[in-house]
Amino acid sequence: MIVKKQKKQRPKNLDLFTIRLPVNAVVSILHRASGVVLFLIQPLLLWALYLSLSSAQGYASVAAQCQQWPVKLLITVLAGAFFHHFYAGIRHLAMDVHWMTTLQKARFSSRVVLWLVAVTMVSVIWAIWVKGEYVV
Repeated sequence: MIVKKQKKQRPKNLDLFTIRLPVNAVVSILHRASGVVLFLIQPLLLWALYLSLSSAQGYASVAAQCQQWPVKLLITVLAGAFFHHFYAGIRHLAMDVHWMTTLQKARFSSRVVLWLVAVTMVSVIWAIWVKGEYVV
């Protein structure tokens, strides 16, 4: 007698916009995305650093470019990506040494990461957009 395996009839949801991800997944996905953004923007940042260190005119050119609103917006987004990647990276390192690994503590640490990014970004937005200064 041959027994056939029955396939389990599981519900399938292929609409990605209706899936509600837990906060842990959101922080983890944003950590990876911010790492990709920071990696891809490095050539532009290195070019701006080279230009600003090459001469006084180069520095003046970079400083003038940094006063335009699209560049300010780019700097704000990059600051957000950096701070999220930094705080989420510390969270991941802490979890690697088995600190805050229960589900409740992991959710709490995810919320702390998002809170820290929000607080840091308020100060970055205030410094760049309101005061118009960059901390050197």
